[in-house]
Amino acid sequence: MIQDDASELSQGGIAFAKVMNAIEAGEFRPGDRLREIEVAERLGLSRTPIREALRRLEAENIIEHRPRIGAVIRTLGRTEVVELYEMRLVLERTAAQMAAKHAMQAEVDALLAINDRIAQEAGNPSKAAAINQQFHRAIYLAARNRFLLESARGLNNALLLLGPTTLADEARIKTVVAQHTQITEAIGAGDTTGAGDAAEAHLQTSLRHRLSVMAS
Repeated sequence: MIQDDASELSQGGIAFAKVMNAIEAGEFRPGDRLREIEVAERLGLSRTPIREALRRLEAENIIEHRPRIGAVIRTLGRTEVVELYEMRLVLERTAAQMAAKHAMQAEVDALLAINDRIAQEAGNPSKAAAINQQFHRAIYLAARNRFLLESARGLNNALLLLGPTTLADEARIKTVVAQHTQITEAIGAGDTTGAGDAAEAHLQTSLRHRLSVMAS
């Protein structure tokens, strides 16, 4: 009996991870209805762990239950998006400043390499977005502060609710790559003020673009 419970918990965890990965990949998007049987069939799992995963998603404020509709992935309003970016700005400015203090040359080189990969995926928005997340994660890791990293992880669920990537055209990706280069060069030079300022400018640009997309 104990083994069965452990197995069920394990399957529920697998189901949760698969649903989260599907949301991150854009297979499920904000506003989409998540029908238990359809999600189970799509992910190749039984309904019981999917039911457990949906309960966990609701507890973590990723989905909500609407009358006569059921489970729906939350959609962030304009105010929530602005609030989210305000928190990102604080955390990422701090991360860039701390990375400028602590990053090793190998980490700076890795940031430049990741940024080059973003530029190479100008025709593939979803792939560019995934690599973009790697870039920002690498800055947090270079900051050498576990509490800052944990705070950033706390925003991950909300970031999934932003919807489709804004890296949808070549001009936008060029802007992102150029701003990433400024951040990385400041980090490599040990310029804490420059790194923080560049990170803040990058987040401000991202917010303006996100709001523009929402308004269109």
